[in-house]
Amino acid sequence: MSDIRMTVSCPPETFEDTVPSKQVKKEISFVIQRPERPGETHSHHGSKRSSVSDSEEYDDFPEEETRMRMSSSAYDPNAHYQNHEICDTNDYVNNPFAIQQLKQQQQATSRVQFQLDNLENKRKKEQVPVESNHPETDRFGFFVMNGLSSSPQLDPKVLRRREKKWIQMLDNWRYFMDEKFELVKARCRKGIPPSLRGRAWKYLCGATFQMEVSANRFVFDYCVKQAGDPKWNEDIQKDLSRQFPEHEMFARVGKFGNNGKNDLFDLLKAWTVLHPEEGYCQGQAPIAAVLLMHMPVRDAFYCFVQICHKYLPGYYSSGLEAVQVDGDILVKMLKEKSKLTYRHFKQNGVDPALYMIEWFMCVFCRTLPWPTVLRVWDMFLCEGVKILFKVSLILLKYGLGTPSQIKQFPDMPAIVTRLRNLPAEIKEEEFIVQRISEMTLNDVEMEKMHFIAMKTRQMRFD
Repeated sequence: MSDIRMTVSCPPETFEDTVPSKQVKKEISFVIQRPERPGETHSHHGSKRSSVSDSEEYDDFPEEETRMRMSSSAYDPNAHYQNHEICDTNDYVNNPFAIQQLKQQQQATSRVQFQLDNLENKRKKEQVPVESNHPETDRFGFFVMNGLSSSPQLDPKVLRRREKKWIQMLDNWRYFMDEKFELVKARCRKGIPPSLRGRAWKYLCGATFQMEVSANRFVFDYCVKQAGDPKWNEDIQKDLSRQFPEHEMFARVGKFGNNGKNDLFDLLKAWTVLHPEEGYCQGQAPIAAVLLMHMPVRDAFYCFVQICHKYLPGYYSSGLEAVQVDGDILVKMLKEKSKLTYRHFKQNGVDPALYMIEWFMCVFCRTLPWPTVLRVWDMFLCEGVKILFKVSLILLKYGLGTPSQIKQFPDMPAIVTRLRNLPAEIKEEEFIVQRISEMTLNDVEMEKMHFIAMKTRQMRFD
């Protein structure tokens, strides 16, 4: 899309335009540096990367290649030992460098195994039934209705194998982002393991760098202490009870009490302190709530800022102009991908604002089943806003893209009703992910569409 959209780790940015410089200097008094550490990259990977073919298999971690190309002690050779015989100890007696390398490998192996054991112990504790007066929840934290549970979990062996690969990747994040981005993208499309999803999201959007390395690491501490604008605070308070009331974090009855709502208020209030000129938008609350389901409030704040600044810039400003521009782009893409749907919408005067504003502003968390929402977010934080266009085109094409569907929903009221009640089979996670992998969007054409849409809107108001 446009140059201001970023889809991976972002360079340091200062908030001096929105936070009084005198007050910031009291909090931030250090020299900005760019150390080598996880979560940081100078590269701007995004939608201009080519898509990964489904025929390519990335299940095998390139241990040998990584070991040869990296000298960092963070590399994990655990899988390497499983496939190769360990050298005789006598080979290392007269080779101090080899002895040091072996110790580093053993330490890395122990660290990865320790993380895996912690994840396994956490899972076992969650499986132990605990007597409680609170309603039963599914694995996502939503209350179970009528004894119906969510979709089945992944096979434990497959899950543990994926966790191991993601731990290896997160421990060597910069290398993978710079040299193996297609592998990162393929694994995001397969789905991030639930136990590592929050951590992976922070790395993917660049929040880890912002909250640990850059000068912005003190911004949340400053903003959350401020009183905030009473007008925005009142608007935020009104919306707290509307955010996922069926989830244990934000429900009236739940083991977290009001802590989830308090964190949600603090996050959104901190944003209004950071951007008093924009303030609070109702579409921001669901985004913040989803993040809080996966990480603490400080971590969620930095992810939230990255999404608003780099993925969806201008979406939550007054007038929603940026969303409307993307709506114009979506219509042009629909004309190319599903002419039947495009003509049907045009004949009935269906404006994209009727359906896509909620889809894009809330990143589908109000539209799709929860397992599908998480898969879409995994891909969105890796590949950027292009994923939102792809998901929208898939829903429109398979929901209102055949002659029989058009006859069944012939006018605007019927179309709007259909869009609010799309068939369950086209919203399933595997269906969506498969169609996303098959669909290609030309990046150059998308850039042209964005430029033309911006110019067209400017001419309308001139």
